[in-house]
Amino acid sequence: MEPIVYIQLDGLGPRYAQLIRALKSAILESRLAAGARVPASRALAAELGISRNTVIAAYDQLQAEGFLVGRVGAGSFVAEIGTRIAPLRESGENALAAPLSQFAHRALALNDGTRIPGHQHRDLRYNLQYGLPLTNPALASAWRREISRAAERAEFDYPDAQGLAALREQICDYLARRRGVTARAANILVISGTQQAFALASRVLLEVGDTVVLEDPHYRGARQIFSTYGARVRGVRVDQEGLVPAALPARARLAVVTPSHQFPTGALLPLARRVELLEWAVAGKAWLIEDDYDGEFRFGGRPLAALKSLDHDGRVIYIGSYSKTLFPALRLGYMVLPDSLIDAFRAAKWLEDRGSNTLEQAALAHFMASGGFERHLRRAAQSLRARRSAMIEGLRKHAADAVEVVDSNAGMHLTAWLKSGNHADCERLAAHARMRGLGLYTIAPYSLQSPSRPGLLLGYAGLPPADIEAAMKQFGRCLRDTGLLG
Repeated sequence: MEPIVYIQLDGLGPRYAQLIRALKSAILESRLAAGARVPASRALAAELGISRNTVIAAYDQLQAEGFLVGRVGAGSFVAEIGTRIAPLRESGENALAAPLSQFAHRALALNDGTRIPGHQHRDLRYNLQYGLPLTNPALASAWRREISRAAERAEFDYPDAQGLAALREQICDYLARRRGVTARAANILVISGTQQAFALASRVLLEVGDTVVLEDPHYRGARQIFSTYGARVRGVRVDQEGLVPAALPARARLAVVTPSHQFPTGALLPLARRVELLEWAVAGKAWLIEDDYDGEFRFGGRPLAALKSLDHDGRVIYIGSYSKTLFPALRLGYMVLPDSLIDAFRAAKWLEDRGSNTLEQAALAHFMASGGFERHLRRAAQSLRARRSAMIEGLRKHAADAVEVVDSNAGMHLTAWLKSGNHADCERLAAHARMRGLGLYTIAPYSLQSPSRPGLLLGYAGLPPADIEAAMKQFGRCLRDTGLLG
């Protein structure tokens, strides 16, 4: 009499592969015990409505993998190994609960379940999320051409971990003309973006327990990285002129600053404070990371040169990213490193990923050399200026009595402080706005200490002027609905 066993094919792929999976499952779940004879190929084929050759092919494969053994004249039997595999399958959940590293525990604790704040609300009609890319069909077309051109000349060996020489030369030329930073190509490290810059700095410069200073409020991606690597993160007060040097701790290993456009308040750090900051770094043998995240977009007045241009002691690490100037999907950025740090950062980059994508580096290098990058920047600045004007005018019309707007004449967002209410009221406003298709985002998540008053971060890059005008009208309605606008 043929042995009886329940076999269910899953319908995915070739039938012999389905049968192999079904029989393995029966063995691992002990529905076919070690030593048990499996059905004869002819009988199983008839039962499942498949060809005998399909069953024979599956049995042959399972014998080759050690799940079955064949006995001449007797048939095929479940191998003894099945009894040793089954307990491993049963204890799989316990295996996954094995002890994790302290790094992993910190990473899990700092992961709030979202990729980027607000990106879970991308389906909203009017999303004022900071960091959404500026829609630019001309850039998309130009980038496709650059990628195609680069592909025709691509080298297929591993890239230079420090970055493509042609791109590093273009970055040096650009920084000298646009940001007042004089650097050699040997001082440039091409990276995947700002987050990798912070991660490499954590590995190269910090030990667990070292103090890292962040402006408060600040870009919270920096806080997450440094905290995950075990640093003690300390916030330093920001006022209408940016970071307050007098509030800096006497000793710290590293400070991250945004002097050209403080994130998120928009303040511009004046020259006197820049000098104080550099003096603090030299006196305490601390490193400064200058995050020039959107210094290219300025709509009024001549910007101060980068902090790095004042650095005569090799204490400043300058970082730039193409996520804002081009698009976030392009995971490229750069660091300008002091001579004393080049070798260590290059080694850390090599260990981490062996170097950034060569094809995209080559495309970007030619885009910059041909003048396409700066033509794009001029068009982007004009578009952002129009969007910013639409937001300022809309706020004046529909929310002037409810919010105080910080106008920094730069960047891709505005900060609006509520004139009344508290942080709970601000969260309630954001929740109500989402129900009406408007994405609003509070300042609170960007701060270590609760801000003295509630505020909103209003990004304008992701919407055209007409949509921004409509969004501001909706904003006014939401303020009235929540009692924050009379």
